[in-house]
Amino acid sequence: MQRIVLWDVDHTLVENSGVSKEIYASAFKALAGREAELPAPTEGRTDRAIMREMFTRHGLPDPDWERAQQALEKAGRCREEDLRRRGHVLPGVEDALKALAADPAICSSVLTGNISANARVKLRAFGLDGLLDMAVGGYGEDSDDRARLVDAARARIHAAHGIPLVAPTVLIGDTPRDVRAAHDAKAHCIAVASGIHSVAELRTAGADVVVPDLTDTEGLLTLLREVLT
Repeated sequence: MQRIVLWDVDHTLVENSGVSKEIYASAFKALAGREAELPAPTEGRTDRAIMREMFTRHGLPDPDWERAQQALEKAGRCREEDLRRRGHVLPGVEDALKALAADPAICSSVLTGNISANARVKLRAFGLDGLLDMAVGGYGEDSDDRARLVDAARARIHAAHGIPLVAPTVLIGDTPRDVRAAHDAKAHCIAVASGIHSVAELRTAGADVVVPDLTDTEGLLTLLREVLT
């Protein structure tokens, strides 16, 4: 049976060390013509929702999405070296991604609120992009609603690889929004307490499984087999 594993990016695979908020601030300035006075509200939101809320918080009308996406892409490109210098891959991530990439029964891709261009920047900065099928992920430009990103990823995976839309799917992420998106999309969720949310908070949010980090590769593979059975 073929299975789908979709990874969140920020605070699950990589620590961006504040670069993400700088990307949003730079895009806001390019669009609004002024500095942002309030930080971007991130924590599992999609880029569409983040930019819209930034403008709302500043009393401005919603930006045109095409222009906003272009501004985000430019800001992301300009900060790849900053990310490489200041950020880092989280413990256990590379081994976990290599293990899944070696399993022909699993399609391992991403489910992230980042637009696809910036997800590529963040993963390329640390050499992780080649360990994931980036062409079939779910990205921030696909929808405001994170659960719909799951459907977008499933559709791309089906078109590219013929894997059924109803194939067992698990999201791996670090926020309650990841948990909610998984369940809204009829997928499973393995939550990782590698961000700001504790193991207890993620359990309360309803994650199927919660782990403190990704350092136990064999344990993670066992959990995936159990969840995706």
